[in-house]
Amino acid sequence: MISISGYGTLVAASLVLLFGRVLVEKTAPLKAFTIPEPVAGGLVVALLMLFAQQVAGVTIKFDTSLQTPLMLAFFATIGLSANLATLKAGGNVMLKFLGVVLGLLVMQNVIGISLASLLGLERHLGLLAGSVTLSGGHGTGAAWSSVFSEQFGIQGATELAMACATFGLVLGGLIGGPVAKYLIRKVTIPSASHHQDQAPVGFEEPQATRLITVNSFIESLALIALSLAGGQMLAEAIAGTSFELPTFVCVLFIGVLLRNVLSGLGWYQVFEREISVLGNVSLALFLAMALMSLRLWELAHLALPILLILSIQAVAMAVYAIVITFRVMGKNYDAAVLAAGHCGFGLGATPTAIANMQAVTHRFGPSHLAFIVVPMVGAFFIDIANALVIKLFMALPIY
Repeated sequence: MISISGYGTLVAASLVLLFGRVLVEKTAPLKAFTIPEPVAGGLVVALLMLFAQQVAGVTIKFDTSLQTPLMLAFFATIGLSANLATLKAGGNVMLKFLGVVLGLLVMQNVIGISLASLLGLERHLGLLAGSVTLSGGHGTGAAWSSVFSEQFGIQGATELAMACATFGLVLGGLIGGPVAKYLIRKVTIPSASHHQDQAPVGFEEPQATRLITVNSFIESLALIALSLAGGQMLAEAIAGTSFELPTFVCVLFIGVLLRNVLSGLGWYQVFEREISVLGNVSLALFLAMALMSLRLWELAHLALPILLILSIQAVAMAVYAIVITFRVMGKNYDAAVLAAGHCGFGLGATPTAIANMQAVTHRFGPSHLAFIVVPMVGAFFIDIANALVIKLFMALPIY
C-alpha cells in the first residue's frame, strides 16, 4: 500500500489535468469525440492503478479529503452565478428541460426494475441501479443505501450504490462527447460573430481571459466560504426531516440566496468572472481527483446481471438524449450541447455534465442557454425531482 498525502494528491490532480489536456489534443479519437480533459487523464491514471494492483499487487491510496470541499465549492459558485432575473428569462426552456429530465428518471427506474425481474433479481436492485445512483450520483446513492439495507435487507447496499454511481460517472463522461458529435452533424453551428459581443456565462468558456483583482478575489472567496458554511448548517438543520436534501444542494441554495439578496438590496454585486474562475478550478480538480482515485478493481464485485443493467442504462441514456432531449429542446446547436450535458448528469453528476459541455463548446462555440439551464436543473431541481420519483416507485405494490 502506497499512501499519497493530501498535498501529494493535489499535485497529482494538477498533473492529471495537464496530462489530460495534452492527451486530448494529441489523440485524434479523444479530440474528435470531445472527451473532457479530466476524464481522459483521470481514467488513464485509474487504469495504471488497476494494472499496478492486479499485476504487481501494489495499491495506491490517494488522500481525497479535499475532494468534497472542492465539489461543494463548485456548487457554491453555481449558486452565486444564478441571477434570478436571467433564470426567469429562460424559465420556459428550464421547465421544458425539467420535463425531459423527469422522463429520464422514470425511464431509468422502469428499465432497472424490468431487467432485474427478467434476470431473476429482486426488483428493488433494479431501482438501486436506476435513478438512485445514476441520475442521483454518489450523494443520493449513499443517502438511500441505508433505506435499502433496512427495508429490503440488501447486504453491502452502500458499496453496491457507490460502485453503480462510479460506473455511471465514468460512462457519463465518455458518452456525452460522441452523442454531441453525432447531433452536431444535424445542426447549424452559430457563427463566431453571433456571440462576439456577449461575455462568457458562468462556466461556459473556462479558457477565456477574466481580469481580476486581489480585493475582489478575496470577496468572491468569502462568498463561497459563506455558502459552504451556511449550506452545511442548513443541511444539518433539516437532516432527518421530510425536507432533507444533500449538502451540496443546500450549499447551492445558500449561494443563490446570497447572490440575489445582496444584489436586490443594492449592497453588493457578485463578480461573475471571478466566481467562474474559482468554480472552474474547483470543478477541474474535483473531477481529476474523483477519476484518478477510482478503484476499478472494485467494480468487479458487481454481479454480472447488475453490470448488464448498468450497460443497458448507458445505451438507453444515449438514445434518450438523441431522440428525446435533442428534439424536445429544439433540434439546434443549443439542444445538442444540452444533450451532452444531460448525458453527464443523467449517468454521473453535474460536474461531469459541465465538463461534457465545456469540451463541446470549446471546440464548436459557445452555448449560453445550455450553461444557464443545465447547472440549475442538474444541480438543484433534479435532486428534488429524483427524491419524489424514488419514493413513488418505492410506494408501488411490487415493493
